[in-house]
Amino acid sequence: MTHSAPVLLPDGLEPAWDVARLFPPQGGWSEDEYLALPGTPLTEFDQGRIEVLDTPSELHQLLVAFLYRALAEFVSAGSLGRVLFAPFPVKLWEGKIREPDICFMRRDHAHRRHGSFWQGADLVMEVMSPDDRRRDSEIKRREYAMAAIPEYWLIDPTNQTVTVLVLATDADRYCVQGVYAPGSKAASASLPGFAIDVGALFTQDP
Repeated sequence: MTHSAPVLLPDGLEPAWDVARLFPPQGGWSEDEYLALPGTPLTEFDQGRIEVLDTPSELHQLLVAFLYRALAEFVSAGSLGRVLFAPFPVKLWEGKIREPDICFMRRDHAHRRHGSFWQGADLVMEVMSPDDRRRDSEIKRREYAMAAIPEYWLIDPTNQTVTVLVLATDADRYCVQGVYAPGSKAASASLPGFAIDVGALFTQDP
């Protein structure tokens, strides 16, 4: 097998082609092979293809940590279910696996939780990447709705907003419940009583 001129690594070395050949080609991955990958780097699965995600920034992780703590405390206090954060696979449908920044599963849906992945979720949250805003605001919005996930929170660090999306009745699309900025609270539609102070979310101590 021959290769076209490789892109050299920063230290001038080529990738380990022999190691790469141990993995399936793009388009030939199975879900089991995807789920058996090591924990890093962050990856998602799309119809036999592996998508390698960018390493999150410090701000991204601070926002995820704030949201996780708030949601996990609320869910735990009411024994409502389980909250996890990425990396953890959520299977949307056969051949499509995403790793939301935060995902919640109700206690009465515990049968959809498996050791290595969840089958869908009841609420997901994504912190938008400034380099690829369309991925979360359009592509994942469409996919999560098609997977019938009732609620999707979209956190935009650039504009400092939290958009709460809820599944439209009898439709595989989301409707905007609200777009919340500092000075307001973003409230959940499916978890009555759960809300976060948007100003506090975006003004954490460095």
